[in-house]
Amino acid sequence: MTDDGPPLWTPLHGAEHRVALEVLIHGPLPRSELARRLDLSAPSLTRLTRPLLESGLLTSADPAQHGSNGRPTQPLDINLDLHRFVGVKLTGDVAYGVVTTIRSSVAESLERPLIDHRPDAVAELVAELIDQLADGRDPVTAVGVAVGGKVLADGSVASSAYLDWTDVPFQRLLEERTGRQVVVANDLVAWTEAEHWFGAGRDVDSFALLTIGTGIGYGLVVHDRIVSSEDSGVGLAGHFPLDALGPRCPDGHRGCATAMLTIGSICSSVGVPLGRTVGYDECLDLAAQGHPIAGRVVHDAAAALGVLVAAIANLTQVDKIILSGDGVRLAVVGAQAMDEAIRANRSTWASDVDVVVDPSGFIDWARGAAVMAIQRYVLGDG
Repeated sequence: MTDDGPPLWTPLHGAEHRVALEVLIHGPLPRSELARRLDLSAPSLTRLTRPLLESGLLTSADPAQHGSNGRPTQPLDINLDLHRFVGVKLTGDVAYGVVTTIRSSVAESLERPLIDHRPDAVAELVAELIDQLADGRDPVTAVGVAVGGKVLADGSVASSAYLDWTDVPFQRLLEERTGRQVVVANDLVAWTEAEHWFGAGRDVDSFALLTIGTGIGYGLVVHDRIVSSEDSGVGLAGHFPLDALGPRCPDGHRGCATAMLTIGSICSSVGVPLGRTVGYDECLDLAAQGHPIAGRVVHDAAAALGVLVAAIANLTQVDKIILSGDGVRLAVVGAQAMDEAIRANRSTWASDVDVVVDPSGFIDWARGAAVMAIQRYVLGDG
């Protein structure tokens, strides 16, 4: 322990840090498995883990049976009681907040309506939400906030269409109001990292994340590292062409991912011929019930999704493709059309695409924001 609080990660370096990180992401792990993963001898592992156990950062988990000889072992795990993290996800009209453990398990969640989009007003609301979630109990180690749009390395929001922001120093505004370490990140990057460390992408070397909702999001992890650049958050995947005869998006592109797959485009394509406003779930329900108009729109959208999945698989050759977002039910209702389009756009010699549908909601995206705070704390500012 340190004099000021729970065990710190940042003083750890080299092999000790690798041990603690492996247990955090993949634990609890038997010592034999941990030694194998890190290519360490048993004596070396014992030497490295002893100070981590003495500090309280690692702990011995409940005994479990491992190995063919049937002898019980005590796996090593992270002490989950030492740290709490807050994550906040901002949409255009709601702020979603969570408190998590250091392994991103959600302990509590709250929602607050987001009515005033002025940066100072949003910062005040988020600060109040953080205080509510902290609630004067065990100290919060760090805070993460996820925003849809282009977020710079210093936590400034260069642009956000949902909030109508340009060049807002949002991280600084939050740190001034909360007195806490805050990480502001693009929401798709945050959700990709959540899947990377603690979700469906945890045990693969490479994966792609494709989100469907108000917009189209795309994240990529290769060789166990996220691929990001200054264009992360610009929404480039939404402009990918899928159907030369499809509808046009607001930017004038015909049959792109935005025009074919977003919630708004599907609702419009069903609602206009019906002569009334229809919600997204109603569109999918009607399609599942065999309604001719909704059925055709959803079939075409799901087939277009299959084209996009196949293109990602062909160009990146990732181990897994994760589909998520508040519009991901399209992949369930239109599963047959999507699967047929994937096969039609792949080589007959290609292996099957491992597609995982993750129906996570905005509370989970807030958990992604907490993961950014966890990563900053565990890995340091670098």
